[in-house]
Amino acid sequence: MISLLSEMLIIMSFSERLTERRKQQGLTQEELGELVGLTKLQIYRYEKGASQPTLEVLKKLAINLNTSIDSLVFDEAERGPNDDWKYRFELIQTMSLEEQKAIKLVLDGMIYKHQAQINLIQLDKDLGD
Repeated sequence: MISLLSEMLIIMSFSERLTERRKQQGLTQEELGELVGLTKLQIYRYEKGASQPTLEVLKKLAINLNTSIDSLVFDEAERGPNDDWKYRFELIQTMSLEEQKAIKLVLDGMIYKHQAQINLIQLDKDLGD
């Protein structure tokens, strides 16, 4: 049941995830609106996709729905590493702190190199224009 629910939440839009979370908490649109300081109509608009909440409202929604903003806004595939990388990170966490620091240095170096290459490409484009 939980796996199926998780899969459903992954492919839903913000409005669908909001509706699902509200129902999971056993709240009506009016009750959720009261908790976050909005009208029932505004919650209805969010759930129908006719309106998007501000960051402050997202924060209140997440708190009152006992979830994170990420889980309301992003599909699972949009955030975090894929399963292959998750497995690697889990293995790294079992290593000594010294080994973890070494891996972090290597990763940081590769990231900086990549960012520098992107910056050079952008600079070339800017100078060419």
